[in-house]
Amino acid sequence: MSTLSKEQVKQLVQGNNFQSVKDINSYLKDIFKDIIQELLEAELETKLGYAKDDIEGKNTDNSRNGYTPKTIKSEFGEVDIQVPRDRKGEFRPKIAPKYKRNVAGIIERL
Repeated sequence: MSTLSKEQVKQLVQGNNFQSVKDINSYLKDIFKDIIQELLEAELETKLGYAKDDIEGKNTDNSRNGYTPKTIKSEFGEVDIQVPRDRKGEFRPKIAPKYKRNVAGIIERL
């Protein structure tokens, strides 16, 4: 995993006009949410064996079937995500497991 350079951090701060630690925490929470969402999409893509916009994959016996809202608890507080579903109901996400709300320490599980 790479870290941001000083110049990148400087641009990030200037571009977002952070005024307080609360602003920074809110920004990090949004990034965390986006990363979790992308990881869930990637997990389902791996499970189904085709990308979301791949027309060839639409002819399989299992496909995407919308989303289920879920609130998870993390180091950033509560985060609302959308867990993708498959038609057969076989998708079991590892990043935000079913019936589990607390994902603190998520990095250790990856």
